[in-house]
Amino acid sequence: MPSPRSLPREVERVVLKLFEDLATPVSLGLALQVKYGCWDDIALRKIDPKHYFCFEDFGQQRASKAADRFWRDAVAINHLRKLEELPTNIDREAAALDAFWSSERECFRANERLSPYLFGCDPSGVNAPCDTAVKDLLFLAAKKIADVLGPYHDNVETLVGRFGPGSTFGDKGRLNTVPDKMSSRPTLTTSAIYSLFPWSGTAWATACAVDGRDPSFVRGNRFTTVPKDCTKFRGICIEPSINLFFQLAHGQVLKRKLSRAGLDQLKAQEIHKRVACEASIRGHFATIDLSNASDTICINLVKLLLPRRWYEALSDLRSSHTLLNGKWVKLEKFSSMGNGFTFELETIIFLGICLAVGSLRGVELTPGVDLYVFGDDIIVPTELSQDVIAALRILGFTPNPRKTCTDGLFRESCGGDFFDGVDVRPFYLQELPYEPQQYIAWANGLRAMAFTDIARWGRQSPLLRAWHGVLDTLPSHLRRLKGPKDLGDLVIHDEEGSWSVRWRNSIRYIRCYRPARFNRVGWEHFKPDVILATAVYGAGDGLRGVIPRGPVAGFKVGWVARS
Repeated sequence: MPSPRSLPREVERVVLKLFEDLATPVSLGLALQVKYGCWDDIALRKIDPKHYFCFEDFGQQRASKAADRFWRDAVAINHLRKLEELPTNIDREAAALDAFWSSERECFRANERLSPYLFGCDPSGVNAPCDTAVKDLLFLAAKKIADVLGPYHDNVETLVGRFGPGSTFGDKGRLNTVPDKMSSRPTLTTSAIYSLFPWSGTAWATACAVDGRDPSFVRGNRFTTVPKDCTKFRGICIEPSINLFFQLAHGQVLKRKLSRAGLDQLKAQEIHKRVACEASIRGHFATIDLSNASDTICINLVKLLLPRRWYEALSDLRSSHTLLNGKWVKLEKFSSMGNGFTFELETIIFLGICLAVGSLRGVELTPGVDLYVFGDDIIVPTELSQDVIAALRILGFTPNPRKTCTDGLFRESCGGDFFDGVDVRPFYLQELPYEPQQYIAWANGLRAMAFTDIARWGRQSPLLRAWHGVLDTLPSHLRRLKGPKDLGDLVIHDEEGSWSVRWRNSIRYIRCYRPARFNRVGWEHFKPDVILATAVYGAGDGLRGVIPRGPVAGFKVGWVARS
């Protein structure tokens, strides 16, 4: 049944122009679905790059046409896919809960499957049967990970704790700035009690002591959801504040260990995109993506792969239970999204697995040279890809078949989509535009797709009417605020001849639509010891207070310097 709800008229008009001008059977079919309000069908539509593959003997011209066809269909299918306000009938909260329980079931099965390797295997295979190949894989992966991590030092008090940008177990809603967190009662799990000694020496602990706020013990984290796309929410777990403080500290240590091993975590996304682009031409690397990777790292796998002291330290800081719908659930996973070290931990685990598979095949891989791992984005030599996928499946992970590319002309990694060396990444409209800055961002997203390395194919043509359609929604004085790409969404990106420019003291200024007011929380809301502790952590905004998330309260036309 089509939904009776619809998009705002001006948004629907632009979307129809875009889909009609892309002029493929897929895009025209989607245009009809938009007209008749078939939002569920639009949301659930997927694209498979394997349907667009061309063989080498078809020639470069044929491959270029296939890449153009794929790009047009990908733009149409994905343009609204991450739009949270898309008026579907899909219960996205239920989808997140289903994903949580599905991941827990996967982790339970993996824990059961791996438990014999923890306690020794019965050679007869009667009591605790073990597979020799799996045993060798786990042994080698653990050795590789130990080489990356090195010994765990007991002087954990030297770890520099950090505050995350979001909520904690005891800090809910909008009260999640650093001084808000230091003004509430700290929370931690009983397993993290060893962190109280290093925590007691922090400025945060001093502010709590002055106010008489002793830490409160909780059983674990709490489950919540955040927007992901128009079909489901993403489930995350909000950690106790002291746990998270030291989880983030350990995450930083793991990040440094990875960088020393050859995987530069600060530049990883750009490196992965570059390698994926080259691999889409040469085919020498395969890209592997996993479904719900962070939620399917089971406890026994971490226990088997990490050195004992590292496992104990991270295990003490993890939450063993999750508060879900008012009930505590004992977790089969080791850590979840929301834990401060989950991303770095999964990177190290997948790195160790890939290195072990290479060694078993007689190939010594070098991180950053012929092996790249960033979270669950994995790039391995193509000849090892099937063995790596098999190893991941055995250890409890599920490769995403739509994003895992081991052959053909398509590769995807870290937000980069490439078809035979061509950037085919679509633009996602992630929020309905209501204000000028949102329409400017939409126009710039459309234009960015038009000016890639295949602009010679005439990408501007199917996007031009939609681009003008977005600009037509803006008042005339805002449509003239054009400027360079490096100013981001302060300006409408266009050729230099259309920029609004003035010179003062040999400095060029460009007219733009810039933030005029920021939401700030004044220092008068906090006690002196909290203010001092906030300054120690460098989280304040000078004498004016502290800026919360989503700080912009208003925009105005103004000038910004750009020489």
